[in-house]
Amino acid sequence: MLRSLWSFLKRHKKKCLFLGTVLGGVYLLGKYGQKKIREIQEREAAEYIAQARRQYHFESNQRTCNMTVLSMLPTLRDGLMHQLNSESLTSLLKNRPANKLEIWEDLKIISFTRSIVAVYSTCMLVVLLRVQLNIIGGYIYLDNAAVCKNGTMPLAPPEVQQQYLSSIQHLLGDGLTELITVVKQAVQKVFGSISLKHTLSLLELEQKLKEIRKLVEQHKDSDKIGSYYPLCYYMMPDEENPLASQACGLTEKDVATIKLLNETRDMLESPDFGTVLRTCLNRGFSRLLDNMAEFFRPTEQDLCQNSSVNSLSSVSLPLAKIIPIINGQIHSVCSETPSHFVQDLLMMEQVKDFAANVYEAFSTPQQLEK
Repeated sequence: MLRSLWSFLKRHKKKCLFLGTVLGGVYLLGKYGQKKIREIQEREAAEYIAQARRQYHFESNQRTCNMTVLSMLPTLRDGLMHQLNSESLTSLLKNRPANKLEIWEDLKIISFTRSIVAVYSTCMLVVLLRVQLNIIGGYIYLDNAAVCKNGTMPLAPPEVQQQYLSSIQHLLGDGLTELITVVKQAVQKVFGSISLKHTLSLLELEQKLKEIRKLVEQHKDSDKIGSYYPLCYYMMPDEENPLASQACGLTEKDVATIKLLNETRDMLESPDFGTVLRTCLNRGFSRLLDNMAEFFRPTEQDLCQNSSVNSLSSVSLPLAKIIPIINGQIHSVCSETPSHFVQDLLMMEQVKDFAANVYEAFSTPQQLEK
């Protein structure tokens, strides 16, 4: 039997060699294919884990943003109430002074200014912190993912984070003071000549607020069309910042901080940021009017006298009665407990989408190459 098998192999030597080569090739190809499939599966699993880790870090970062906004609102409110102290004026009015009318006129301007600045500054705080914490969050993710293992300094060490995030104090300090000045001038221009006895409906009040917004938000620089200028100025100081002026004595960490500040400034001057901030402001002023709407509801007597009274536009109040209503809105707008006003801003889809885009841009390894 062995002899016959040997004879068969000798007669079909070439065919057997060919068959053996083919089978060997198939075996090796199969092994190679299995190896490649394992590599692809491992790479996909690693990418999935990395994506899940980044998504978890992003969501955690957004919760931090929300808590940071709420924690800073009392400081913002206290700063506004200190610079626009309407309470001192109302105390004076209780004593029936001789210059009562003059005090009422001052109270009119301060009350409107205070609540309007509260809306502006709260919206700015929400959006600015979204930008800052997602830029720094992206860098922290890269550091934690050990993307840079070449012995260089981390992208965002704690000292840089602290120095960078302290720039928010501009909005709470000099920026807020400048914003108050600009808004006060606009309020004076729109409401200054209106008598305290003059009646306004909610729709007329809305129109007055639009006039004030137009004066505050008008572009002063044709080169800045596309950014929400000059509102950016209130959120960050001019490019000539204190760190950059120390050109000779800059440390490596100072340079890293300046880079973060410049990236933030570029983001604030982008059309996307302008769109998101404008959307927040629209929502904010709409919510302000909603809060005031309950004071403009028709009474039962009005409904009995005129059955057609079914619109807020048909109810008007003297300006003197509107002043205390608008004056008290700061406590709703700048509330550290999640009020409808703040909650609306924090949960807006446009804000969430913008935050995701910022985080995505600064949490990719390509950012290291810039």
